[in-house]
Amino acid sequence: MKKHFLIVAAGIFSTQLSAQQDTALLDEAIVTASKFEQKQSQTGKVVTVITREQLDKSGGKSITQLLNEQAGITINGAYNALGSVQTVYTRGSASGRTLILIDGIPVSDPSMINNEFDLNLISVNDVERIEICRGAQSTLYGSDAIGGVINIITTKKDITAPLQLKLVNSIGNKNTFRNNLQLYGKTGKLTYTTRFARLRTDGFSSAYDSTGIKDYDKDGYDGSMVNASLRFQALPSLQLKGFIQHSRYKSGIDASIFTDEKDYEINNSYLTTGAGLVYKKDSIAITANYQYGEMTRKYFNDSLYAPGFTKYETNLYGSRSQYAELFATIKPLNWLTILAGGDYRWGLMYQDYFSITSFGPYTNNVGDSSLRQTSFYVSGILSALKKKLTVEIGGRVNRHSRYGTNTTFTFNPSYAVSPAFRVFGSIASAYKAPSVYQLFDGFSGNGNLQPEKSVNYEIGFQHWHEKIKSRAVYFHRNIRDGIDYDYINFSYYNFIRQSVDGFELEAIVTPVTRLNLLLNYTLITGQEVVQSRKTFVDTTYEYLLRRPKHSVNINVGYQFTKGLSVNISGKAVSNRRDVGGFMADDILLDNYFVLNAYAEYKWKSTVKIFFDMQNITSTRFYDIRGYNAIPFLLTGGISVQL
Repeated sequence: MKKHFLIVAAGIFSTQLSAQQDTALLDEAIVTASKFEQKQSQTGKVVTVITREQLDKSGGKSITQLLNEQAGITINGAYNALGSVQTVYTRGSASGRTLILIDGIPVSDPSMINNEFDLNLISVNDVERIEICRGAQSTLYGSDAIGGVINIITTKKDITAPLQLKLVNSIGNKNTFRNNLQLYGKTGKLTYTTRFARLRTDGFSSAYDSTGIKDYDKDGYDGSMVNASLRFQALPSLQLKGFIQHSRYKSGIDASIFTDEKDYEINNSYLTTGAGLVYKKDSIAITANYQYGEMTRKYFNDSLYAPGFTKYETNLYGSRSQYAELFATIKPLNWLTILAGGDYRWGLMYQDYFSITSFGPYTNNVGDSSLRQTSFYVSGILSALKKKLTVEIGGRVNRHSRYGTNTTFTFNPSYAVSPAFRVFGSIASAYKAPSVYQLFDGFSGNGNLQPEKSVNYEIGFQHWHEKIKSRAVYFHRNIRDGIDYDYINFSYYNFIRQSVDGFELEAIVTPVTRLNLLLNYTLITGQEVVQSRKTFVDTTYEYLLRRPKHSVNINVGYQFTKGLSVNISGKAVSNRRDVGGFMADDILLDNYFVLNAYAEYKWKSTVKIFFDMQNITSTRFYDIRGYNAIPFLLTGGISVQL
């Protein structure tokens, strides 16, 4: 298997296959790296942009499948049944160490184990672009930004007409239907956007039937999202904004690995609303934001079909969160830009559990439990040597309601050797405070947990040319007081240490006008000194669970005519290990290669017909032991824009 993977990877590199038409690697204008707009080629941070054009060519995919194709990112659950837990690993970091932003504002669910946000609640069709900033970003963004930050941007630009409409409808196998409607426009000083999206499918069994004879049922999915946003240009220098969004989905789930459950489902609901302002005049810009979020997750199992000892179960998790920030950017000198600000975060969770088992009824209720944090940060970007040298220096002070004061720092120099070649490096610290769940959960909470701390190093170069754009990065991260699960006491605890080394390569090649090639390759190696999953004594593991050592993504796109274009993409993943069970050795999962294709035909600028195929060869593969990954999936649809 290993030999097969290396042959595939070698073939990819030898031909420099890499493509996604209209994808930008280095020259986009970005905001996530520094919280203010700057050219991607001028920053020393590692940022990848997924553009609106690339999102438009992903009609059959989810947000997590698209993210899973980017350098440095592995998402367990992206290829599993819809509604599965989406675990984001950036640069080998564990779950909950990648901060998710929506329009620059952190989002999370305090009732989730690692405070992570459920990406099942976001639709591809409701996103305008995505900025992925890899590496420690705790100085600007606080806790959870250990591996990086993913900024999902929904704000539309360049709206000029009073009323515009976009409608996307598609159907696929597995009785899958996708619908998306957008109404947006600009009248006078007011700009508005409204969206509605729905996705429904019969799906496939979440659990894998290793015997092939047990007739596992399909685990379907039914989800919808509606949102609205307003922007009002009160003055030439002052813009006011407000937004509201409600997302929900119902999904069938199974009992556990290899184990079916015919009447077990989860209902998730998320409501968020907020407001903000942006003031810009001369060399000063001030931004203020407030966001409120409310999440409910309800598991229900009436167990008419009961493969285990649980006969009836309801498990309700609820959470609320608030986020407020105020920051300013000022450029007092041509060679100096200063960013300074502060933010406030508050998160609360509660839990209500009831079950009837072979041993009788059981209840567990966790009342309102909350944490809060106040932070202040400052960052300076200096430019020298005729703008060839750029240095970012920053620091952050956090005041946590449980853990008191801690600090983080960033030092990020970069140098333009030539107009087309830049070298960069960084040293940055990061931290993750224990989540409300890890502290207060009735089953596994541990009030003695300490924050996880890390120091991150990276060095690399980026090169851009009319026909070739590339970037290569080496990174290293040390973690102490890491947070993990104790299989002896069945609670969360701080393990001893972890170190991760990695290498990322990204390239875009345009050899001829109509052909675009994109490639990214990621190497991840890690070592953990942690409690053994077999013997319960401290053990050194020379690998990271569920995170492959090698992964390669390719995409070849060709514009046959003005209206017709085709993209063929593939993903190769090396062997990796998963948990083998209680007091058992970890299990080696085979490598795999998945082949996908997309084709579209545009008629003028208003109508587009598209087809999306995933796993064309019907390869049977697994990202998580005991759970099915996608079979062959076909989606066809039409998009109308007026």
